[in-house]
Amino acid sequence: MAADLSSLLNASKALTSHLSRPDLPSVNLSLDQIEAQSRRLVSRQPGTSADAGRANYLLAQAHVDAPALANSIAHLNAQTTFSPLQALQDTDVAGYLRHAHEQNLISTIEEGRRETQEEFYRVLEDRSRRDWEARKKRVFEQLGARVGGENRAVTDLKKSTHGKNLLSASVGPAPNLQMQSKMMAYDRVVAELNAARLRGTSYPIVHALVQASLSAGSDPRTTQITQDFHVLAKITGEPPALPPLSHAGAHILNAPLMERKFARAYLGDPESREAVELRRQIAKGAREALEEQYWDVIERTIQARPTEARLGGDPSAANKIRAYILVRHYRNGEWEDRIELVAGQPVWAKLFYLIRTGHAQEALEEATRFQQAIEHRESSFLSHLRAWVESPDRRLPKPHRDQLHAAYNAHMLHSSTSDPFKLALYKLMGKIDPARRSVAQVTVTTEDWLWFQLSMVDEDEFGGLRGLSEVLLSYGERHFDGVPGQKGAKRGVWAGVLLMCGQFERAVAALWDHHETEVEAVHLAIALAYHGLLRVPSRAETSDVTPLTLSPVSPPALSLSTLIWRYVRQFVKMDAREALQYVYCVCLSADQPGGVGKEQVENAWELVRRIIVLANTGAAWEELVGGFRPDGTRFSGAIEQHAPLLKLEDTREYNEQILIRAAKSSEEADRIPEAIKLYNLAGDYTTVIAVLAQALGNTIAQPSIDEKARGIERTAADILRHYERTNRAVGKERDAVIRLLRVREAMDAKDAGRIETALELMESTDLIPMDADVAKITKRAEEFRELPDALQRNLQTFLKLTMDILAAVHQKVKSSSLPEVTRQATLAALRKKSRSLIIFAGNLKYRMSPDVYSYLARLDVEIAL
Repeated sequence: MAADLSSLLNASKALTSHLSRPDLPSVNLSLDQIEAQSRRLVSRQPGTSADAGRANYLLAQAHVDAPALANSIAHLNAQTTFSPLQALQDTDVAGYLRHAHEQNLISTIEEGRRETQEEFYRVLEDRSRRDWEARKKRVFEQLGARVGGENRAVTDLKKSTHGKNLLSASVGPAPNLQMQSKMMAYDRVVAELNAARLRGTSYPIVHALVQASLSAGSDPRTTQITQDFHVLAKITGEPPALPPLSHAGAHILNAPLMERKFARAYLGDPESREAVELRRQIAKGAREALEEQYWDVIERTIQARPTEARLGGDPSAANKIRAYILVRHYRNGEWEDRIELVAGQPVWAKLFYLIRTGHAQEALEEATRFQQAIEHRESSFLSHLRAWVESPDRRLPKPHRDQLHAAYNAHMLHSSTSDPFKLALYKLMGKIDPARRSVAQVTVTTEDWLWFQLSMVDEDEFGGLRGLSEVLLSYGERHFDGVPGQKGAKRGVWAGVLLMCGQFERAVAALWDHHETEVEAVHLAIALAYHGLLRVPSRAETSDVTPLTLSPVSPPALSLSTLIWRYVRQFVKMDAREALQYVYCVCLSADQPGGVGKEQVENAWELVRRIIVLANTGAAWEELVGGFRPDGTRFSGAIEQHAPLLKLEDTREYNEQILIRAAKSSEEADRIPEAIKLYNLAGDYTTVIAVLAQALGNTIAQPSIDEKARGIERTAADILRHYERTNRAVGKERDAVIRLLRVREAMDAKDAGRIETALELMESTDLIPMDADVAKITKRAEEFRELPDALQRNLQTFLKLTMDILAAVHQKVKSSSLPEVTRQATLAALRKKSRSLIIFAGNLKYRMSPDVYSYLARLDVEIAL
């Protein structure tokens, strides 16, 4: 390292060597000394005052009093910047207040400007960071870096013959064993869903996903995901099971159909009556899910602490609540602070917990039991509670609300000793002060807080569910799930919160953002799309980075096709049939208005074609697309059987949109045998022959033949026999295939030492004239330019092969023991054929390289000798 530094120093000194002059002394001064010398030189220069005089003269001509301005600047006092322009008298109170007000406004505006600027740059930096992380994640996903598959992706990229875009069609890394078991549990649900869709019956997909999540494991994260699915089940009102098809009248009982049940309300005008009712149902379903969840917590708590609970033999909800309150709020023979006893019982707490667990009617019965004691303390409370419980939308009439507000404001709002549960009951019934979103000792957990907010939601006031959504979105993911990677961080809570407030697209995206919950994100999206609760973006709005599309002028949207493709590409090669089951679900959004539904159908077709191209060839591949039996009859594949799910109207549309376009993609990906089979299945026999001709032309030109080329030749021979028998695709291309197959036979015969047979095969192709008729040869050379491209670009191969065969036959005959007459006649015939070939090649001389023509001429001379 020292040697490197010294050499660098010497090199730096040599940089100015060309500037030094031996006749001048060198200057060795520091920077400070150079600056001092420069200042002394400047001070010695005359004319400074003269320059100032000339400047004053020029400014005076422009009516600028330079000395006066200099004097004003010299006497400027910055300390009086914020003082009033006119001095205030000590007794001028109004003037002082006006000045103070103006200064406050100025300082507030300046502070607001500064905070806005800081917030802008902070948001800009945060957005840039998130965009970068999303793009980096997208690239890593496509290259397979998550499971160390980057090298494989790079290898695929290098092997890509036609430079196909692997970022859009690459295959992802294979999942690990634990992930595979979870995926298989969910796979069955999707397959059963599609089977029900084919039958035209409903399917309880959300409840099936609940069972799948339970079978996948019992860790806290899985439990939270199960609860999220349970929330969705309550929101949609989906029954846990449907009558079997064998049941008499099953189709009648199965109606109405659950598929896309809420699509019209969710995707239509958000101010319509249907949309308002849907938001009410979402809030109600989420609230009921939290109530059932809390009831389960109460029962488990009582079972865990039976001594403190003292449950007894009464199984009623009121008795269980009494036991739970003893466990929660009774310590060492005393009740917690602020717990108010009514007739010796914590009635307010009991009433609240009964309502909290969904037992509102039991709460009314319990309040009736203590009616006299309650009325003695809170008059008219029971009538308010009865009206609230009996109201279908939990909304009190205005007279009741006014009385509740008056009582609340009179002796609860500012009281520090009021029972918190009584306070919560009043707020719930009267929807009082919804901006204050928590009650001490009541909303102690996230679930309690969420339930309280959902119970306070009123679609006619304060923005309803949409207003609550804005509040929750302002808190963000970290408020509910915690900081990723830190102790205590959760997964799925934020997604559940978003589900409860109707932000379904954001809920899916929240799960998708974390690798461990990607599987659940995909299936949650499918369930939402099935019920019509998922909005997908148009093709123009779809992002390449993230499935979620956010726009300031439209609601959030989620690209289901993007989500599904990123999921299924992990196993598309291993299990293409299962991957197709997910692709069928893309068409669930086919009814979305504005042309978006049609785009989703086209996206599904594109994914089907992509799977066909990427799937492993073999018997399983033919099960996807179909094929032909040995007797020539055609059988349909899985894709054609599920054509109704892909919105394919008939066989013609299936052939055009799936088979032919997939065949073109396979041809571009250099999967020629698959392309040929697809064209053949689609009935495009002319294209089959054209592709065969091109593929055979490529194999003929190869110096060494591989198994892939042999497979193409076998396929070509089989198809040719079938087409000749059925008289299909007659024309130049089919003749070209016949000739190319014979050329390959001639090559094989030559390699096997059967040169006479090879010569006969080449002559049978009729590609090169051998009869020494110059006029005929010239005409054949002109006709050669009209032959298919697969023959024309292999001209050099045909000529060299034929000449090599002629030379080999000539050498064999020349050294044979045939009678002299026969031998000379045979040699003369060979010379005639060789000369014909040279004349033919001369007419097409500029279609081949000079080396080839020289090679042919040399062999012709050898044959002529």
